[in-house]
Amino acid sequence: MAVIDRPLVAPGRKTSGFRPLKVWKHFRKLVADKEDTEQVFHIIEALKGRKGHRQGWDFIRSDEGQRMMREEVDIPAILDDHARWADCGPNTVAQHYMRFMKREGLSAAGLVAESHKWSPPEQRHQDQTEWYFERLRDTHDLFHVLTSYGRDGLGEACLLGFSYEQNHNLGILFIAYAGTRQRMKEVQTKAPLFDAIREGRRLGKAAAKIAHEDIEQLMREDIDAARKRLNIGEPVLYRQCIRQLMDEGLADEDMRLPEEALAA
Repeated sequence: MAVIDRPLVAPGRKTSGFRPLKVWKHFRKLVADKEDTEQVFHIIEALKGRKGHRQGWDFIRSDEGQRMMREEVDIPAILDDHARWADCGPNTVAQHYMRFMKREGLSAAGLVAESHKWSPPEQRHQDQTEWYFERLRDTHDLFHVLTSYGRDGLGEACLLGFSYEQNHNLGILFIAYAGTRQRMKEVQTKAPLFDAIREGRRLGKAAAKIAHEDIEQLMREDIDAARKRLNIGEPVLYRQCIRQLMDEGLADEDMRLPEEALAA
């Protein structure tokens, strides 16, 4: 069935929930293996509330949302089709995105596969709400590229703070703060890590909703122009924390600053 013909909310879909025991169970697994992305999806689902649903429904009902549903663009497929962006200039979002994904060894399809580990496609609700939540998932790595947050532990936590203000899921915020608290138990640092997460929240609240963008057009845009248009500010405290952690000898192996930050 075409997305535009699906119901807004399928019968049986829960549009709110708070299951703290389930959250704690999956958070402990995530602490044991931070690469176990499947646990993130469990936590997000366990704390998915009505605010995020309402935002999704408002977008779905908008003219732009209706247009995108009719077009049914497969976001992971176009993001992974690097030949599609070969004619884009070196400072476009597309070129920055492709360099990021190649450097990190990632693919948009890989994130989809991780989400399917905890909830296979045949078990998902076939409604427009699911289409919206898939957009939130499929644009995650674009968030990294546009904000310049890295995939180190602090970068992911700050990006989750940013994402919470974009998507309003308490599970995302829980992972950001609880994960950072766990890290601070393991290392002694004077870096203001929680301040960096709060900065991420401020930046996410001020920015336009990235998941509501026309991804094809966004990829072809100059990245500096896109950040200005979307009102995405600089993560100053995050970069300060990275430098301080490096000075203290506490940086993760995957901790790195983007080229523009190193030049600053």
